[in-house]
Amino acid sequence: MNILIMLVLISLLVLVHELGHYLAARAFGIQVSHFGIGLPIGPVLYETKCGETKITIHAFLLGGYVSFPDDDEDNEDIKSLPLDSPKRFKNKKPWQKAIVVSAGVFANVVFALFLVMFCAAYYHKLPSSKYDVYIKDFAPEVSSNVAQSGLKPNDKIIKVNGSEIVNSYQFIFLVQKSKFFDGFVSKTTVERKLNELKSLNPEIGEMVMAGQEIYLPMMTPENQVKVSDNVLLGIEKYVTDEIELSKEQKNLSLLLAGKSKFSADKDYSISDIAYALSDSYKPLSVTVLRDGKEYTFENLRTSKDGLLGVKLEVSEIFVPVKSPLDVLTHSWDYIVVNTKLMLLGLWQLVSGKVPLSDMHGIVAITKVGGDIIENSGMLKGLLLSAIISIDLAIINLLPIPALDGGHLMFLALEKICGRELDEKIVEGISRVFFMLLILLMIFVVFNDIFALVTKQL
Repeated sequence: MNILIMLVLISLLVLVHELGHYLAARAFGIQVSHFGIGLPIGPVLYETKCGETKITIHAFLLGGYVSFPDDDEDNEDIKSLPLDSPKRFKNKKPWQKAIVVSAGVFANVVFALFLVMFCAAYYHKLPSSKYDVYIKDFAPEVSSNVAQSGLKPNDKIIKVNGSEIVNSYQFIFLVQKSKFFDGFVSKTTVERKLNELKSLNPEIGEMVMAGQEIYLPMMTPENQVKVSDNVLLGIEKYVTDEIELSKEQKNLSLLLAGKSKFSADKDYSISDIAYALSDSYKPLSVTVLRDGKEYTFENLRTSKDGLLGVKLEVSEIFVPVKSPLDVLTHSWDYIVVNTKLMLLGLWQLVSGKVPLSDMHGIVAITKVGGDIIENSGMLKGLLLSAIISIDLAIINLLPIPALDGGHLMFLALEKICGRELDEKIVEGISRVFFMLLILLMIFVVFNDIFALVTKQL
């Protein structure tokens, strides 16, 4: 049922987009020959005519389109329309064409703001996208040093390794990346361990032969994990500049752990031993708020499984909405913040910092949206719909032929050139990019299905 609700909401966003084009066209006296709900794939569920416009509802509901006489010259009714008729889109002034083309994007933005304002007025609150994260209790079965660190239940976690913590995901992410024997080491740590090995064993060569005994330096912590705000926000993939150990080096790490001497069971290179000794733990620095004061606890160590041994309690922070002015200002702030995040996420995708394999589409959105409605209620479902509406606006504004932004790009080129572009060339380019968009859609749907099957969503 919740998935069906999400499907209806997404279909409504597409309908709003196409209505934007339709109403703008009619406002300028442009004839709309066809208004389609859904994509022209598969059977037609319903078809009728309203004035000069044929209305079609397709079985594949997740889409929509508006076409003008210029797009449908084979239709007998349209052939009778004079080529110089003011009802034709191509006979309108460039600024009028631009308004009609961008009206769908404008409609999505306005509708997104309307949804957020409705939520703010009806529920008297809006999410701040932040959470209070508290230590609820300790897990004594986890072999970490957290219980002896000085941390206490009810401490509010505000920073880890200097990064502000606004949700439990960020805390868990930094803890996981700081685990014992994670298999990644820095070049400087390896060089230091190699020098320590040679200092403790001056007679040592490049190889430690089977049966040879050597002294080992003490285990020391590695560098703290430091990540950007974008990584913690989940809009940029975490990439480390550390060196990953080989399988043999990882096994050697476990073999050498806690030893001051090592009798080689086979031949090892001194380099491999240095790499293995460099893999220890990355210390955590946790800052908490307790009774209005900040306390920082250093050198916390996780277990080998990457567990710190704390049970968390999370409380979502909402922005209260108390007046009509609050409805407007807080709704606008919500839209602006989430638009910035989406633009940043899009840039990360385009620049390659987020792989295409992480791109998801309608299937994943519907599944996630249904889960959100089930677990968090309609407030979150409607707000997600508002964000998707903004996302539709952003994507449609991209200067890609076959999208609204592509049409605006061609209009701009016409203005610069001072004449209309060759229709056949424009149609050919648009057709190619439309096919590419269809292929991208198929790829994204495959990603969605794969993520669902492998339970990544």
